[in-house]
Amino acid sequence: MLEIGPTLLASRASVLPDKVAVEFESRHWTYASLDEVSTLLAHAAVQRGVNKGDRIAVVSVNTDLSIIVFLAAAKAGAIFVPLNPAATDEDLHYMLSHSGASIVVCQAEQVERVRSVVERIDDAANTAFAKDASTSEEARAAAGCVPRTTRVIDMNELGLASADTVSMGESVRRLVARRDEVSLPEIGRDDPVVVIYTSGTTGFPKGVVHSQSNYVLAGEAFVARLHLQPSERCLALLPFYHINALFYSLGGALACGGTLITARSFSASRFWKLAAETGATQFNFLAAVGTILMKRVRSEYDPAHKLRKMYGAPMSGEMLKTFNEEFSVPWMIEGYGMSEIPGAACNPFLGPHKLGAIGLPAVHPRYGADFSQLRVVDDEGRDVAVGETGELVVKTPIIFREYLNDPEQTRAAFRDGWFLTGDLARKDDDGYFYFVARRDDIIKTRGEKVSPTEVENVLYRLDGVAHAAVFGVPDPLLGAAVKAVISLVDGAQLSDTDIRRHCARYLDDFMVPRTVEFRSALPRNEAGKIDKKRLLQGEE
Repeated sequence: MLEIGPTLLASRASVLPDKVAVEFESRHWTYASLDEVSTLLAHAAVQRGVNKGDRIAVVSVNTDLSIIVFLAAAKAGAIFVPLNPAATDEDLHYMLSHSGASIVVCQAEQVERVRSVVERIDDAANTAFAKDASTSEEARAAAGCVPRTTRVIDMNELGLASADTVSMGESVRRLVARRDEVSLPEIGRDDPVVVIYTSGTTGFPKGVVHSQSNYVLAGEAFVARLHLQPSERCLALLPFYHINALFYSLGGALACGGTLITARSFSASRFWKLAAETGATQFNFLAAVGTILMKRVRSEYDPAHKLRKMYGAPMSGEMLKTFNEEFSVPWMIEGYGMSEIPGAACNPFLGPHKLGAIGLPAVHPRYGADFSQLRVVDDEGRDVAVGETGELVVKTPIIFREYLNDPEQTRAAFRDGWFLTGDLARKDDDGYFYFVARRDDIIKTRGEKVSPTEVENVLYRLDGVAHAAVFGVPDPLLGAAVKAVISLVDGAQLSDTDIRRHCARYLDDFMVPRTVEFRSALPRNEAGKIDKKRLLQGEE
């Protein structure tokens, strides 16, 4: 059996009841208390009409409360839908409507906005239902035309805003009238448990659906990739609406019997102090986070930290050297995954490590060498020669069930059983894979092909560059021209000439950005990554 509630968490609680599982600010949850409170909340949800397969959305920054709601939803057979609280009203409207969430849990400061969005969704659904009165309710339900009443719940209503875990536990107990009045549903390993929204090719985010077993397998595989131990203290500062924090950090901590530490958001100025105060031993990062930490003033660095393992990509030689030598982090591990295929490849923990490589196919402690399979193929699906660039295709047991409400895109994502990543990659003689670029991002200029990632990596090597995005813009002579949009570190002063001169030192002439735009901040998508679509459209 591979389920979150009945096996993963319960098994840890049975052997490590007093071990701290989750830390958030002043609240520390043991495995026993986390299991008990999430079970009580699951009973409360079922008592109040939550059925197996219902969607429970959470609009929140990182807190222990989001973790509890996730675990409770898993035990109730519901589907957890974590959403970015910084999403625009338009994006929030789309994701709440598309997911069909019947309950939305949010922080107090989000309640009014979320209720306004939900009222629009419910009004539209109920109007459509009323207009189609000529057909039976069964026919309308089959066509997706159903009345809606979405409940918005302030986290404070659940009693989950107390300063300590004991008070919170008592508040949840009061929500459960009589525990023996309802039974939690039977949970199967293939039952859906979470929807992660990711950027869509149609302009709308896609809802990536994962099963109970996927979540457990992903956590166990992360244990293997990072050699996590029961003594591990995993620091999660990436958001829980991102596959990285939810599947790798939380899943990995639960799978190894370690401790998950989280905070409301990432703060570069406080990072090393937080790491030292919490005794964190492991941390997952994005390239932008690593770059920011590299460029912060060294007075913020706290040598008392205990971080030994960091996982992220892409990683430059400068970043590796800085974290190894200046920041005393011995294991810097690069890997590769997508919302659809968490943890598909990784540099082996014990080496050899190859800088710039996404590594070898992922392994799992309970499976053989072929747990994950990767190939590089041409447009017809044929393997290309070693060293040549083609599309990366993947087969892995940790693969999404479907795109929510989109069977056409789900079918289009596969060819002969292989998932089409849309990423261009190459493979070397030792079997290591290297990410080149997103297929759709390649810039064709002056008869040449430019990888935006390669240009961005060079830009991040320049002191003063905080964030960078490179893409092609139409050009009547060149077909497309390379453009860079950059935000600077506070206090930095760089001109477009400085940018181009720096790039010319490392890149061929056709790769050097012809235009450079400076902004105070770059827009982000639901996954927290720089949103190039909005930049192309000139949006802030």
